Amino acid sequence: MAMEQRTVAVLGPTNTGKTHYAIERMLGYRSGIIGLPLRLLAREVYDKIVAIRGPGVVALVTGEERIVPPRAQYWVCTVEAMPEGMGTDFVAIDEIQLCADPERGHVFTDRLLRMRGTHETLFLGADTMRGPIAALVRGVEFMRRERMSQLSYTGSKKISRLQSRSAVVGFSIENVYAIAELLRRQKGGAAVVMGALSPRTRNAQVDLYQNGDVDFLVATDAIGMGLNLDVNHVAFSGLSKFDGRRMRPLAPNELGQIAGRAGRGMRDGTFGVTGEAPPLDEGVAEAICNHQFTPLKKLQWRNAALEFGTIDRLIAALEKPPEDPMLLKAREADDLRVLRTLAQDDTVFARASSPQSVRLLWDVCRIPDFRGISHAEHAGLLGVIFGYLHESGQVPDDWLARQVRRIDRTDGDIDTLSKRLAYIRTWTYVAQRKRWVTDESHWRGVTRAVEDRLSDALHDRLTQRFVDRRTSVLLRRLKQKEALLAEVNENGEVTVEGEFVGRLEGFRFRQDKDATGQEAKTLKAASLQALAPHFHLRADRFYNAPDTEIDFTEQGGLMWGDQAVGKLVKGADPLKPEVRAFVDDEAGPDVAQKVQRRLQHFIDRKVATQFEPLVALGRDEALSGLAKGFAFQMVESFGVLPRVRVADDVKALDQEARGALRKHGVRFGQFTIFMPLLLKPAPTRLRLVLWSLWQGLDVFPEAPPPGLVTVPSDQAAPEGADTMSGYRKAGARAIRIDMLERLADMLRAEDTRGGFEAKADMLSITGMTLEQFADLMQGLGYRAEKGERAKVKPADAVVVEEAKDTAVSPDTPVMDVAQPEPAPGTEAAPQVEAEAETEAEAVAPTETPDIPEADDAVPDVQASDSSDAAATVSPSELEANADPIPPVDSAAGELRPGETPDKADAGPEMEVFYTFTWGRGARGDRKPRGGHRGDRDGGKPQGKGRRGDRGDKGRGPKGAKGKGPRQDKGAKTYQSRPEKKDRIDPDNPFAAALMGLKDKG
Repeated sequence: MAMEQRTVAVLGPTNTGKTHYAIERMLGYRSGIIGLPLRLLAREVYDKIVAIRGPGVVALVTGEERIVPPRAQYWVCTVEAMPEGMGTDFVAIDEIQLCADPERGHVFTDRLLRMRGTHETLFLGADTMRGPIAALVRGVEFMRRERMSQLSYTGSKKISRLQSRSAVVGFSIENVYAIAELLRRQKGGAAVVMGALSPRTRNAQVDLYQNGDVDFLVATDAIGMGLNLDVNHVAFSGLSKFDGRRMRPLAPNELGQIAGRAGRGMRDGTFGVTGEAPPLDEGVAEAICNHQFTPLKKLQWRNAALEFGTIDRLIAALEKPPEDPMLLKAREADDLRVLRTLAQDDTVFARASSPQSVRLLWDVCRIPDFRGISHAEHAGLLGVIFGYLHESGQVPDDWLARQVRRIDRTDGDIDTLSKRLAYIRTWTYVAQRKRWVTDESHWRGVTRAVEDRLSDALHDRLTQRFVDRRTSVLLRRLKQKEALLAEVNENGEVTVEGEFVGRLEGFRFRQDKDATGQEAKTLKAASLQALAPHFHLRADRFYNAPDTEIDFTEQGGLMWGDQAVGKLVKGADPLKPEVRAFVDDEAGPDVAQKVQRRLQHFIDRKVATQFEPLVALGRDEALSGLAKGFAFQMVESFGVLPRVRVADDVKALDQEARGALRKHGVRFGQFTIFMPLLLKPAPTRLRLVLWSLWQGLDVFPEAPPPGLVTVPSDQAAPEGADTMSGYRKAGARAIRIDMLERLADMLRAEDTRGGFEAKADMLSITGMTLEQFADLMQGLGYRAEKGERAKVKPADAVVVEEAKDTAVSPDTPVMDVAQPEPAPGTEAAPQVEAEAETEAEAVAPTETPDIPEADDAVPDVQASDSSDAAATVSPSELEANADPIPPVDSAAGELRPGETPDKADAGPEMEVFYTFTWGRGARGDRKPRGGHRGDRDGGKPQGKGRRGDRGDKGRGPKGAKGKGPRQDKGAKTYQSRPEKKDRIDPDNPFAAALMGLKDKG
């Protein structure tokens, strides 16, 4: 018994399972065909049916894809590609409301009116089609299906605040790309779905979203046509679109079709607007939520009964108006426009002279304009194809091969690959047509392979541009709550699950600077979770590391190798700084405490080692009274104390107290009280850091380079920085403290009131030129008077000149020449030391005699430490290196070659010298009031015959035996004031004993 033919319209909103219902009904019959609105959706349904029945009985036919097995029973097609006259048991047309679409509506209307299954026909779509279907289809049944979940409107939201699993809808490629780029920066990435994508590219992009690699989808309105995606929220970035002719606002039913993609199955969904889209009208939003839209009144229609006698008759048939008032003549489609254009070509018009050729021409005109370049170019290409088909019945292989070869390239950006993909779709369409090419299977395989390669390349470019693979991987792992695997290489670079995320600097994680927004949050969360075991392992290794691997910087930082692990902060005691460890909170309190303890151990041992004499001084319980107080001041000043600050305390110290302090290495200098061992480079570097911490400085002064006797004065340095550096400012330069005390010893032997000149030893230990030394002395409180005088040649220079005047062979040694005896009552010219040299000449460093300091002897330090010191140059070398003096022409007063100037006419050679005297008004420290001379820091040093702090009875440098300053021939001489024999130095223990005996007598 034959089954009755049944026609059913299954209508309702989205997410009602209409398509799934149609597939079930079709598979209940022996054969069937289903028409779908998109190539993408057709591929999705085809894959579902193949999974159920196998590929041997399922065919896929679209404009660019044709898979037809020999025993095909079920046909999945796009609506335009549905074959006619198949006589299948079942027929279904999905999204039937597209009958009203201005571009494609006439195709859907034709299927509504003419396509039927022998047993059952289903029309699937929106409720708005109820009236037109009832009016145009006789005997139709209506089935209402309700939405399985609720849909609600959430208003406007910024893209950065969109919830995960959201789809953002744009209506142009530029808009889609811009939104995807923004989501990449703020949310880690987005998948891109557009109708122009190949099924392969589209499926790859959808997989990114469905698998959770990204949480956002950016799409055109193509997702509104039945694509089943795991979407919770749909956000419209615009409310108008270009329909191929003009920009027009989207109708409420169109918005509802797209918004309905939110919420699948029993899960509710939401929709709203974002970006520059204005909020929806309350009435429109309510209509979408309740699925209540204005019913359709008119359907697009184009005559399907075509006449192929001539081109004109074909065009007339296509332009025939509808007879039913429910139908509206469709606007001119692309295929009709191409037909009109080609009809104007005389060659084409002449070839289309028979019904078969007119039908062939119409088939060629129906090739879609995938490229979208221009109507004229598209018509020109179709004219060439028609010419080949008309002449030989097939497109030539060599010509088609050239077209495909030019497209078969996977280089370029997204736009370039998209254009190539559109071009290959044209040749894929041509290869799908029967008998248009010589070997259909070959060319279908070739064009399909090119399309696949381009699709894969396009997917890669889309992913590279709009998806941060690193973030997507980490997000998925975090959601799965799996343990993340982190690796840290020798350079501190951290990779999590093989993705670079940042660097581990000590115990702080520095994530990749390129990450921003949500990406940065994801990276940090994943990285710190994965690094937890690494923090503990690294803390154990650090705790057991030797002190040689740890160091401090001159700004108070604490380093482990080249990595900062903490910094020093002010403690309760000058010699007990505290540490602040640099440890991320996420590393945990155990790691932080371990790092803190290790750093504290390091700095405590460093202070104890470098400041051992000072620490011992502070802990000496045997000290009492003034000595104990003075020791406290030394500790507070880190072992270097300007004497002017404690002049009264020094004066009050008795010999026993001084002796106790000296046992700890304290030296009482004329300018500074210091501990020589603490002037070494390592303690000096640490002292500056500790002092800066104690003073609360933001920027710490740096220690001068080691080995320099003098350095330039830093006027911008904080007060006291020069003392902590082991130097004392004096003029434009600062001199090292120990060398200054040696200089003070020399100055005590000079007549500071009558005036004296700089000796070679003075210049040598300072490593200065005469000009620099004069500035130094002025900085110490002396007056420097500059003068000039005739230079007195050294004795050896005189001998050399006299030897030149004698007729002695050049081979005769100079020592063999008889030396003239000095006249009676005269002395030979004395040896001129470095102080007699001119300002421009270098001063040779000489060994400084062992001379007592103001209170104590300072260890001898070679002046060769200074880079300012120059090598000694002898007078003979100066003469040998001097430029030759040309002879003077006696007549013209000029020198003639071979002649020498008359010595009697030449003026004496002059030299610059300075006379130094003590002056209260001079710049530098003023002479303090009160106290005896030996205890005055910066006061007038004791001259010849003056007793210093130790009662030296005016004794000068070793070997001088109380003599006055050396007199050069022709130089001004000075006589110091006779010393007072009855003055006794109370600080001299021997003098003190004598004073006691005198009091008893």
